[in-house]
Amino acid sequence: MHIRTATPADAAALAAVEAACFPPAEAATAAEIADRLAHYAGHFWLLEEDDGTVVSFVDGMVTDEPRLRDEMYENAALHNEDGAWQMIFGVNTLPSYRRHGCAGQVLERVIADAKAQGRKGCVLTCKDRLVHYYEKFGFVNEGVSQSTHGGVVWYDMRLSFS
Repeated sequence: MHIRTATPADAAALAAVEAACFPPAEAATAAEIADRLAHYAGHFWLLEEDDGTVVSFVDGMVTDEPRLRDEMYENAALHNEDGAWQMIFGVNTLPSYRRHGCAGQVLERVIADAKAQGRKGCVLTCKDRLVHYYEKFGFVNEGVSQSTHGGVVWYDMRLSFS
């Protein structure tokens, strides 16, 4: 398996993985993924099999804003390539590939790339049951998020590089 960044041609494969990983109220639609790819394909990291099958991916825009807002999911034009913070919208792994280190491998690449790009750090939101998982990568729980995305409770998590 190898990691690469996305191209607009990956939209259908990414939408399929997204749909397999999140309930409909939380998943990005195929149209939203295509729009994100048009604005920041270089901020989609894909783990794929040698045959090209995408098994895991992480995506998110870059911004100067320190918190992930729900509007960011819906408006890819808010991406600022020179922004300070790498937002992480989704950490997706096909169910049959879970618990094999796939997501961790991609997250480590995202973190390394964000550091190399001079970002202040990475920001994501997650459900309570995943707080401990992200803490293993150095993310700090900043408490309950203001996000109401998908109608569930999220926690703000931040990994600062300084």
